[in-house]
Amino acid sequence: MSDIASFDMSVRVHAQGATAAGALRAALADAARALADRGASAGSITAMRWTARQPAAIHPARQDIDLLQREVFGGLRPKIQVTAADQDGVTVEIGYAPTSAPATGPVWRSFTMVELAAAYSTRAVVRDMDGIFANWRHRGADFRRAHLAAELTYGSLHGEELDLYLPRAGSQPAPLWIFIHGGYWQAVDKGLNAHFAAGMLEAGFAVAMLNYTLAPEASLALIVQQVQSAVRFLAREAPALGCDASQLHIAGHSAGGHLAAMIASLPEGQAIRSCLPLSGIFDLEPLARLPMGRTLGLADADTIAQLSPETLDPLPHVRFGLAVGGLESGEFRRQSTDYAAKVGAPCRVIAGRHHFDLLDGLNGGELLDFARHIARVA
Repeated sequence: MSDIASFDMSVRVHAQGATAAGALRAALADAARALADRGASAGSITAMRWTARQPAAIHPARQDIDLLQREVFGGLRPKIQVTAADQDGVTVEIGYAPTSAPATGPVWRSFTMVELAAAYSTRAVVRDMDGIFANWRHRGADFRRAHLAAELTYGSLHGEELDLYLPRAGSQPAPLWIFIHGGYWQAVDKGLNAHFAAGMLEAGFAVAMLNYTLAPEASLALIVQQVQSAVRFLAREAPALGCDASQLHIAGHSAGGHLAAMIASLPEGQAIRSCLPLSGIFDLEPLARLPMGRTLGLADADTIAQLSPETLDPLPHVRFGLAVGGLESGEFRRQSTDYAAKVGAPCRVIAGRHHFDLLDGLNGGELLDFARHIARVA
């Protein structure tokens, strides 16, 4: 890796924290804000150097550190050098390239590149992403400690794992609600969403929270295959896990909404009764025009079509419902309403909710009532 000091453009910040991971999170967040102030973005980053008294505590090969960085930068994985320091806290240095002027003409429909990126930026209307993820992290960890029944692997690859939560004794075999996290297929994990299982768990459902290998280590095609494997595993092992194999229901948020809809159009969908995508992506063509398209392996029209639920035929026995936040971009709302029309399903636009706090409704209110209705045992 090139020496950070040799970059013509760089930012350097230092942060303290109760733990090395906390200091790193603060330093990365400060660096992200400094980049934004200079008109740059995560996509402009060419390399990083992290410095700490104990470098092993912040090494990006650690799973918790990898997830932390993905949270801050939305899945970006630049080259990172870790070095030792003789002071407490963490210093982050980021080298970045000048941002070239984007094309001014339309790149998809009537959208310019800037407009398209803004339309699909889930963070554009959220002021405090750090606060949201910190809240999810603490609530998810607390819920997981109190309720986790089993952490299971459904395959041999990194990320092929799930957390299983079971309702109170006496309600087994329970219907199973499978939930797939979001993060544009590049960030977040099952633990960060654990507490969103509470509403369905209280309603008598077992809940399986899925992980998968994150991009760019996995292409989107591989991620879809992994979720197929997870559904096959759960359908096969349901009786041994205290679940009713005839009552499997699938849901997901954002990228997870896309994956849930994919299952409902593939052979594995024969095992599921209902599908509830929340703020999902169903037409991948606009994403293929953005830099993340390369990260996800959306290289040609055939791949885009094969991985877009909008172009596939849903299985006729699957009961669908969709929901999206009223404060989300017009494109996110269009994606959900268009797909709802395709599959002949209701689409709830939840007033006053953005892409992230939409999930709070899974633990009470309109969205939980809707989720229970879609996954009703029949």
